[in-house]
Amino acid sequence: MKKLVLFVFLGINFVSFSQKIPKGFVYLENIAPTIKIELRYLSDTNFIGKPINGYKSNCIIVTTETGELLEKIQQELLKKGMSLKIFDAYRPQQAVDHFVKWAKVLEDTLMKNQYYPNVAKSQLFKQGYIASKSGHSRGSTVDLTIINTATEKELDMGSSYDFFGVQSHYSYKKISQKQQENRMLLRKIMRAHNFKPYENEWWHFTLRNEPFRNTYFNFLVN
Repeated sequence: MKKLVLFVFLGINFVSFSQKIPKGFVYLENIAPTIKIELRYLSDTNFIGKPINGYKSNCIIVTTETGELLEKIQQELLKKGMSLKIFDAYRPQQAVDHFVKWAKVLEDTLMKNQYYPNVAKSQLFKQGYIASKSGHSRGSTVDLTIINTATEKELDMGSSYDFFGVQSHYSYKKISQKQQENRMLLRKIMRAHNFKPYENEWWHFTLRNEPFRNTYFNFLVN
């Protein structure tokens, strides 16, 4: 399915049709329109501090199986006055390449204080924060949190999204009881719907038995 996008620039409307995504993928808004989206890599609100290659519009693309399960999770949360909020899902290989290229430029530490204050940039590869391949590029991995639908505020998880440090590990104990409960809430509902958590990032989950286990895609998020 092609997605119609309307742009407004200097009072002029532009209509653009995104590329046809591969078979087996969906635009999440087409099957789960109530899930909130904040695609961090489309903006400069990320650990690099600038938009990332391959992200062209604020939309979430996932495998069909992933999207259908996310919608089921969303319906459960809505009954409790909560909602999913997704920061990243399918990630083009060119975006991963952008991360790798950035990581090699050691003097570029624009966002260090916010995202990796206690980790030397030279250690980002060794400690597993940056890699040349990402499960996101297979289309069944999502980075997400939970928000309160009344306030639209994110639940306090004890560290921010994409924070490189032990504070983001699920098992980190130097956070409040409420923060631990919020992490557990997200983890429990994701695991109940066949998603596998990543222990070092409370926000990161991958669909078990993902359909493209050995394929890394490079089409645009558009």
